[in-house]
Parts: sequence; C-alpha cells; structure tokens
Amino acid sequence: MNHFIVGNGPAGVIAAETIRKRDPAASVRLLGDEPSPPYSRMAIPYLLMGRIDAAGTWLRKDPRHFERLRIELLTGRAQSVDLMQGVVRLEDGRRLPFDRMLLATGSTPVRPPIPGIDLPGVHPCWTLEDARNIERLARPGARVVQLGAGFIGCIIMESLAARGVELTVVEMGDRMVPRMMTPVAGGLIKRWCESKGVKVHTSTRAESIERGEGGRLRVRLSDGSTLMADLVISAAGVRPKIELARAMNLTTDVGVRVDRAMRTSHPAVFAAGDVSQAEELYTGRFIVNAIQPNAAEEARIAGTNMAGGCAASRGMLTLNVLDTLGLIAASFGQWQGVPGGDGIEEVDAANYRYICLQFDGEKRLVGATTLGMTEQVGALRGLIDGCRPLGAWAERLRANPMDVMKAYLATSQAAA
Repeated sequence: MNHFIVGNGPAGVIAAETIRKRDPAASVRLLGDEPSPPYSRMAIPYLLMGRIDAAGTWLRKDPRHFERLRIELLTGRAQSVDLMQGVVRLEDGRRLPFDRMLLATGSTPVRPPIPGIDLPGVHPCWTLEDARNIERLARPGARVVQLGAGFIGCIIMESLAARGVELTVVEMGDRMVPRMMTPVAGGLIKRWCESKGVKVHTSTRAESIERGEGGRLRVRLSDGSTLMADLVISAAGVRPKIELARAMNLTTDVGVRVDRAMRTSHPAVFAAGDVSQAEELYTGRFIVNAIQPNAAEEARIAGTNMAGGCAASRGMLTLNVLDTLGLIAASFGQWQGVPGGDGIEEVDAANYRYICLQFDGEKRLVGATTLGMTEQVGALRGLIDGCRPLGAWAERLRANPMDVMKAYLATSQAAA
C-alpha cells in the first residue's frame, strides 16, 4: 500500500506515524514545501524570543526519526493529482504513485487588501523564513506595528515585547481576540497589554502603508492617525490551503469537507488539520477548527483509517488556550452561547480574572470563556466534551460559576 501525505506539519507527521504503527510494510511518503525538517509554527515565537534555535522548532528532535520509521521525507510542491491513475505530480516534474492520500496542507496567512501590504519591511509571522526576516528588523527600540490582535497576533506579541521593541497593535474588531473572547474578556486583555507598555488600537483598520522618510514605513489608520514603523507584521489571520483539493474536484467550502472518518468526497483521499472542515460537537455544523490539538486528533483518525483501521470523530470541540504577555485566556465549545440557552459571567477586573459559562436548554454546559483561571481549564473541557446533562449542578453553576471543579467531579462520579 502506497500512502502519500501532502503537508509535513503536525497533522501530516502524526498521520504518517500512525500509518507506520498500524502497517509496518506500507510505503509512506511525506511531502513538505519548505527545505527544513518538519517543524511547529507554534514554536516560532519562542525562536524569536531566543529561547530555542531553529532545531528547537522541529516536531521530532531526533534527526533520524523519520529514517528509523521508514517514512520518506520529500521536499517540493504538489502541482496536480490524477485520481484515476493514483499519481501525484510535483512542480519539478516528479510523478509519484499512491493508493491513499492525505491532504494536510494547513493554512496560509491572509494578506489584507491594504495598499502597500507587499512593501519590503511588511511580513507575516508564519514560516521560519518569516521569523528570520522579523529577527533582522525587530531590534531593541525598533518601532513595530502589528496588524491584527487575534489568536496568532497575541502569540506573536510576547516574542516582540521580549525583543524590546516599541509595539503598537491595530485590530479591526471592537476588542482583542474577537473570535475567541467575549467583549468583557477581550477588553480586559486590551487593558492588560496596555499595562505592559503595548499600544492598542481597536475598532481601527490600516488604510495604507507607504514608504516614508529615512526608509521607515508610514501606516495610515482609519481613525486619521499615522504610525511610523521599522517593521509591520501582518497577523490578520489565516485561511485553509484548499487550492489542490479544488483542482482535484473534491467537495470544498471554507476548507475540505470530511466525514467523521476524515474521508473527503473521494474514498481514497483524506484530510486533516487546518485544511479540513469537519463536523462540530453539539451543532453538527461543518467548521474549520485550526488548532494543533484538533490537527493531532484528526491525523490519528485519518491515519488509522488509511491503514485499514476503523476510527471516527465524535465531533470537533473548539478549544483555544492563549498566553498573552503572561495572561492566560481560554475558550471552549459554544462560548458565544446557543439559541434557547443562557449564560452567566463573573468578573474580577482588578485581578484580571473572568469566567463565563454557557448552557443549552437541556442543562448541559456547552461553552465557556475564562481569563486568569488556569485551574479551571481541565474541568471545563471535561464538562463540555462530556455532553452530559448537569441536573441540579446547572443551577449551582449559575449561582456560583467557580464551582466548576466540584460539578465536574460530581457529574463524573454519577456517570461512572
């Protein structure tokens, strides 16, 4: 059996290892389009902080790991796929056979339609090459403007602050991390960042980027102000890389549609990670859930099924945990609430502590948002992922949201 995996990020690597474990005799090829060994994009901020070197970003630290597993690492780009013949053609002309394929092509940074976004000195922070460009420009005292205060932007922030730059963040939304945090929590994160010396503009967009005097960049904002910068970082989010899937005539929407076995609309092709669009827990909607734990779970399911096993997802659970300059935020499941449901929130603004719980009409906890409360994360995930009616504990949590751990232990014992 020939297995071909397009994409060597976490999803591709875990799927390859899963296939090898279940099928020692199979051919497993893993294709990446960068010259480095498979690495984690989530480690790039630590590289910028100087805590690790490039090798520290590698997903597998043993240089011979893939050789020992007989997983063939290839470098190149897939240009086309002949599903009838079972052949993938690379841009350099190589033609390689496959029986089953996994698309783990991941995401690509969104380039917002801003005049000047392609000027020298404007960079995303997504690849090792991006990191090298940022290292060169983000020297102590440099003026840095970051466009975007979403999940990726907040991760980058700490590494920039550690490099001693003068940082200004511009976010179109009315709060920081608007796709992950409630208005109250997003506002607290903004206040926290400002207390650490970061200037934050919310409800503001960059109108244009121009080359100014002395080679600096001039960023004009929608509020009429102008920012001078030595470096502009575009952190406006990412989108799934579905171009190859579309060329293969697979069913796509925002991402590549998959069933609970991670199989696409073609029986020999699977998808996992940021590129996949899978069924969501509770709602049944098909969503792109671009987080590394999700990528790992989907990869294990896909790899198991590609190797002849039987595995299925229960439904994807949205789970985000974010460290913004030392303040830990988390959101789970349907954190914005559901029709027919209700919620409760508790705020300790002075100490940057916050919790919001969302319930459905069946007295189940379906979503949550927390700030500065890491001790609750595991219990919240267990309650939401368990899909169990809470009974009397639903009212107790509405009265005291801090009783999350007690509710988790009590309902777990009752279920057992």
